[in-house]
Amino acid sequence: MKDEYDFSKGVRGKFYRPGAKLTLPVYLDDEVQRYLAQRASERGLDLSELVNKLLRKDIELIEAAK
Repeated sequence: MKDEYDFSKGVRGKFYRPGAKLTLPVYLDDEVQRYLAQRASERGLDLSELVNKLLRKDIELIEAAK
């Protein structure tokens, strides 16, 4: 890296997009992913659909236990 960089021609906010949605990656253990992918396939669902359904059920259980 250089000791100094010239930002004199830089534009503040050039790539800023209000309301942009940031989707963070979620990494599953290999065995968990294989298991869930198999269950999703059996049900005709996309893996992300199945994972979201499972997480929503967990959230419901957590909220019910409060």
